[in-house]
Amino acid sequence: MDTFLLFFEQMPTWQRLLWVMTCLGLSWVLEGSLPLVQLTYRKWKHAGANFVFLGTTLAINAAFSALSIGAVAWTAASGFGLLYLFELPVLAEMLIAIVVLDLTAQYFAHWLLHKVKFLWRFHVVHHSDTKVDATTGTRLHPGDFAVREMIALGALVATGAPLAFYVVYRLTTILFTFLTHANISPPRWLDASLSLVFVTPNMHKFHHHFERPWTDTNYGGILSIWDRVFGTFVYGDPLDVVYGVDVADPTFDEDVGHQMKLPFQRGAGLDRE
Repeated sequence: MDTFLLFFEQMPTWQRLLWVMTCLGLSWVLEGSLPLVQLTYRKWKHAGANFVFLGTTLAINAAFSALSIGAVAWTAASGFGLLYLFELPVLAEMLIAIVVLDLTAQYFAHWLLHKVKFLWRFHVVHHSDTKVDATTGTRLHPGDFAVREMIALGALVATGAPLAFYVVYRLTTILFTFLTHANISPPRWLDASLSLVFVTPNMHKFHHHFERPWTDTNYGGILSIWDRVFGTFVYGDPLDVVYGVDVADPTFDEDVGHQMKLPFQRGAGLDRE
């Protein structure tokens, strides 16, 4: 187990990027073999627009990675955090850390991005994609991702998790992000069964419906149990979903400049009631 943890603690940047590309490649293979719908669009043009946001995400992540290392060093030196309140086998502690991080840095952060008017202006860029596929998972406005990273940093300090736990958590979220956004159609029985515990492709599609109340459901990142516990879970036929968001012009969904400026536009109908 020590060797396992050391591997993730010392994982170089190129290996993390390789993991991103591997998850994306797997999602693209599945999209080609098990498509949910036949999307009529230029896949590389769509991916190119979303990859611009991936670039800003990676840059912001690099900055927060340095802060995360400092935060982990401080919690270890001071004994601060949830995991310092008890002593369990390493695997059990890692699972607890992932569960707590998923609740706070995924579900709660996502919920805030929908409920706080100012934050929703940034998050609407993610929802403005009218051709949801694996690359949509990378489509986060820099303001959106910075908020997520700040909450994740706070959650990391609160848990007192070692760096290896946090890296495993982040790698897991990357896999789920690509697969749950991917334009794929798993066997309905399998997707429905997995959705009892985990966020699945069919489940997450409802979050990308163009209007409420569906837009404000299924906030989970890894575990679906939070949506079930807090009453935000929705499940049905993903073919009923119409992608996009009703406060953004769908004709500009691949215009990166427009999307970057979208949160700052006045009179754009972005402020929620």
